[in-house]
Amino acid sequence: MGAVLENGLDLAIRQVGSIILGKERAIRLALTCLLARGHLLIEDLPGMGKTTLAHALAHSLGLHYQRIQFTSDLLPADILGAAVYERQRETFVFHPGPIFAQLILADEINRATPKTQSALLEAMEEGQVTIEGETRPLPEPFFVIATQNPAYQIGTFPLPESQLDRFLMRIELGYPDVQAERALLEGEDRRDLLARLPVAMAPEQLHEAQARVSSIHVAPPLLDYVQALLTFSRQSNRFRSGLSPRAGLGLLRAARAWALLHHRGHVLPEDVQTVLSAVVSHRLHPAEDSLEQSAADLVERLLTAVTLPA
Repeated sequence: MGAVLENGLDLAIRQVGSIILGKERAIRLALTCLLARGHLLIEDLPGMGKTTLAHALAHSLGLHYQRIQFTSDLLPADILGAAVYERQRETFVFHPGPIFAQLILADEINRATPKTQSALLEAMEEGQVTIEGETRPLPEPFFVIATQNPAYQIGTFPLPESQLDRFLMRIELGYPDVQAERALLEGEDRRDLLARLPVAMAPEQLHEAQARVSSIHVAPPLLDYVQALLTFSRQSNRFRSGLSPRAGLGLLRAARAWALLHHRGHVLPEDVQTVLSAVVSHRLHPAEDSLEQSAADLVERLLTAVTLPA
C-alpha cells in the first residue's frame, strides 16, 4: 500500500483516538470493518461513546454523515424517503431519506420495530434501495454503524438473525480505564474537539484502500485454518448452528483488512484470531446443553479447539 494511504489511515486512527480515549483496539476494528466494506454493530450501555466514535470516523474520513435516531414509531419511509405529489409539477417527486449518505449512524437500532429495522436490509447487502418499484444506488463508500442497547433494557426489540448477519462485525466499547477516564474528566468537551477534527484522508483515498483489501495474500494453510474453524462450528454440539459461508468470507475480508491496516501484504494467523470474535460473536449461539453461555466463551471454544497452521 502506498505511503499516502498508510499515513492517512494511521492519522485517522490517531485522530479518532484523541476523541475516544483508551479504545485503540475498538477504533482499529471499526476501521477494519469499513475497509472490508462491511457494516458495524456496537452493543453497549448508553454513554459509552458509540455515537461519538461514528461521528469521529466520519469527520476523519471526510464522509457525508447522517444520524438516524431509531424509535418505536419510526417508519421505513423515514429512513428511505418517499415520493411526494407536487401540485405545481403535477407529478410525484422523490424526496430521499437520510439513508442516502456515506456513513449512517443507526442509533439505538433495536428500539425500532422489526418492520423498520428491515428497511436497512437491501441497503446493507446491495448498496441500493428499491422504493415504489425504482432502484436507487446509494453513495460510495456506504457504511452503516448501528448502536444497540443491551437486550434486557426496556423498550427494545431483538434484531432478526437476517439483520444481524448483515453486520460484518459486532464490538463493545466498555468503560474507559482509569487514566483515560481522568483525561476525559479533565479535558475539553468531545463535541468541541470533534468540530475541529481535520480530514485525515479523502473518500477517494478510502475507496482506494478498500479496493486493495482483496489483494492481501492469504496462504493455503491459512485458508485451511479458516475452513477448520467453520467446520468445527458446524460439527460441535456446543453450538446451536454453525457459521455460514458468508461468515467465512467475512472473516477472510476482515483479516485481510486488519493486515492492510498494519501495513502488511499478507495475512497472519494472528490476524484471523484478532478479528474472529468481532466477526462471529453475533453469529454463534450456544446449544441448550452447552457449557459455554457467553459469546466470549463460544469464541474461546473455537480458538482452543482448532489447531493453528504450522
